[in-house]
Amino acid sequence: MKSITEVNFAGKKVLLRVDFNVPVDDNKNITDDTRMRESLPTIQKLLADGAAIIIMAHFGRPKNGFDPNLSLAPVAKHLSEMINRPVAFTQELLGDKVTAMAAALKNGEVMLLENIRFYPGETKGDVALAEQLSKLGDCYINDAFGAAHREHSSTAVIARFFPNDKYFGFLMENEVRNLEKLMQNPQRPFTAIIGGSKVSSKIGILENLLDKVDNMVIIGGMRYTFTKALGGKIGKSICEDDKMDLALELMHRMEAKGVKYYLPSDSLIADDFSNNANTKLVPSNEVPDEWESMDIGPESCKMLDEVIKSSKTILWNGPAGVFEIPAFSKGTQAIAKSVAEACANGTFAAVGGGDSVAAVKQLNLADQMSYVSTGGGAMLEYLEGKTLPGIAAILEK
Repeated sequence: MKSITEVNFAGKKVLLRVDFNVPVDDNKNITDDTRMRESLPTIQKLLADGAAIIIMAHFGRPKNGFDPNLSLAPVAKHLSEMINRPVAFTQELLGDKVTAMAAALKNGEVMLLENIRFYPGETKGDVALAEQLSKLGDCYINDAFGAAHREHSSTAVIARFFPNDKYFGFLMENEVRNLEKLMQNPQRPFTAIIGGSKVSSKIGILENLLDKVDNMVIIGGMRYTFTKALGGKIGKSICEDDKMDLALELMHRMEAKGVKYYLPSDSLIADDFSNNANTKLVPSNEVPDEWESMDIGPESCKMLDEVIKSSKTILWNGPAGVFEIPAFSKGTQAIAKSVAEACANGTFAAVGGGDSVAAVKQLNLADQMSYVSTGGGAMLEYLEGKTLPGIAAILEK
């Protein structure tokens, strides 16, 4: 792995790709700078070395070139406050002015390029754009794990122009090492807890994990496709009828491989999709016709607690229920607490996926997890066994 730890970047102009796609309010104030803080260690290492840093980032999904509403200007201002030094920035796109600014950048100075997705070629992996960007710096560091699954000009293609001077930043290095530990050399028993609303969105993960895990816990809305496939009554609960045969096949394959699979035995059901709905607890395969399952019940939480605490490695991706509605968040919270307790006893647990990450942060348990992934889509594709272009580009000789 090409880490920046053993390299001194003094006197170098470093092209640094980060994920600064942060949420902003109507006044363009940044409401959560987590993604920026996660790349601060890399930036601080480069500044301590005495490098000049030219930062590339994206923001939103521009459709037709420059859009003032998707400018990185607020990000440049916030970054300047975070690192306590000026950040050079211009809303002009690549051209003579930007080239001159980059050339004039002195050691210890920082420059942020305008939203890289204002260039139509970025998302197409345009080689000419990558080459143009590469001429601004002496070496390339990718610290944008959240965009590692994209073969874009600034996340993958640009690395070709730095055959001997391309590296992972600290954030990327941490993600890659932890994912490799999870998927290539897990301590056993290895338990995967997979949730989400649809089986179809998690097929790749389920299939890739079949040969790797000892226990498979299926939660979230997708569990009802499995429950119905087994002949259960699920009321109005979410279900993909066209995936029931696949669900049965997956369960048969798990049995054949000796993988234990767990479906929640009880459910908290509701007569309306709201925090004020009438609710009751029922067996998961006995949901009345006009009711819908919204969360797992206490018996399921107890069962999962036992599975989690007997595991040496855990992957958790996806909530147990409709986590965003407080009345239906107890199952997800119970899983978060069980995983945190397991980590305290030496279990390695990786958490990824928006709602799972939101749950551990909301409960102030993120610091108690072994590893919380920063990249939703990138982590999903890695777990599916896909090669991530942003990682492959750095590792290629």
